[in-house]
Formats: sequence, C-alpha cells, structure tokens
Amino acid sequence: MSGDVTALLSAWREGDASARDRMVRIVYPELRALADRQLRGERANHTLQPTALVNEAYLRLSGLDRIDWQGRAHFVRMAARLMREILVDHARRRDAAKRDGGHRITLTGLELPADEPGLDVMALDTALARLEQIDPDKARLVELRYFGGLTIEETAEAMALSPATVKRHWQAARAWLFDAMTDRR
Repeated sequence: MSGDVTALLSAWREGDASARDRMVRIVYPELRALADRQLRGERANHTLQPTALVNEAYLRLSGLDRIDWQGRAHFVRMAARLMREILVDHARRRDAAKRDGGHRITLTGLELPADEPGLDVMALDTALARLEQIDPDKARLVELRYFGGLTIEETAEAMALSPATVKRHWQAARAWLFDAMTDRR
C-alpha cells in the first residue's frame, strides 16, 4: 500500500487532482487516528472533533499543488504539521475571545487556570519553532513522534536514522522543549 501512496503522491505532484483524492481516501484512517491522538491531549470539551480536524487539514493539503512529496512519511508529517497549526490557530482564536484570565488549553487534557504552569498548544508551538531554528532535525523528529504519532522505528525509517539515534534525539528534544517551555532557556 505504501507503493500505491507514493505513486499517487507522484501523480498529484504532476497535477492530477484525482490522484490526490484517491491517496487521501487510502490514508484517511491514518489521518483520522492522527487527529484523534492530537485531540486526545486537549481539554474534554474541545470544540474540534477528529473528523473536523482531518477535514480542515485536507482542505489545506489540497491547496498544496506542486509540492515535492518524498513519500508517505513526508505526507503524514505535513498533515501532522497542518493539524498542529489548526490547533494553534484554534487556541489563539479562543484565547483572543476570552482574554479574561480563564482556562488554558493544555496537551494533558486538563484545564489549568492561566496563572498555573502547564503545557499548552501555543507554548509548545513557540518552543518548537525555536527548536527548529536551532536544530531542524530534532524539531522534525518531534513533529513525527509527537504530532505524527510515529513509533521510534517509523521515525527512524522516515529520517534515515538508526532507532538508537532517534531515541537519543527524542530524549534530548523533549528535555530541550521542557526547559524552553518552563522559561529555563
């Protein structure tokens, strides 16, 4: 099936919109699981549902004509990045609407008062953007592992690294992000 996706991505790159649609139908279950994983860490009453998140990501993906797709992992990474952007945009709109010191959206599924420390989507996005400037490979690894939901082995394959190297980089990236998000950097 991976070969089918690669062929369809190639056809999409050449301008075949029907290839894009067929490819999305093949990977839809994976995208739906990815959206479910990303939303699982959000607050219980989040207004976005996995299907809506996938649909929004699909709309954004369908606007990406002529991208040089490198394969299934590249597509999943891009979908994960777009879902992250959608969640961050949603959080920004929500925060702009409330501005009353209410609750923050966290990745732990808990709502914390704004004056308590916690991991939130916007803080993670900001820290990840900083990490990307310092070490793009570690930022890509975080996207694949955290947002893409890939295993160590799948990430190693997608990045052409050994699983041991991915484990070391994953540990280092998580430590860096923790420090960055707790204002230690």
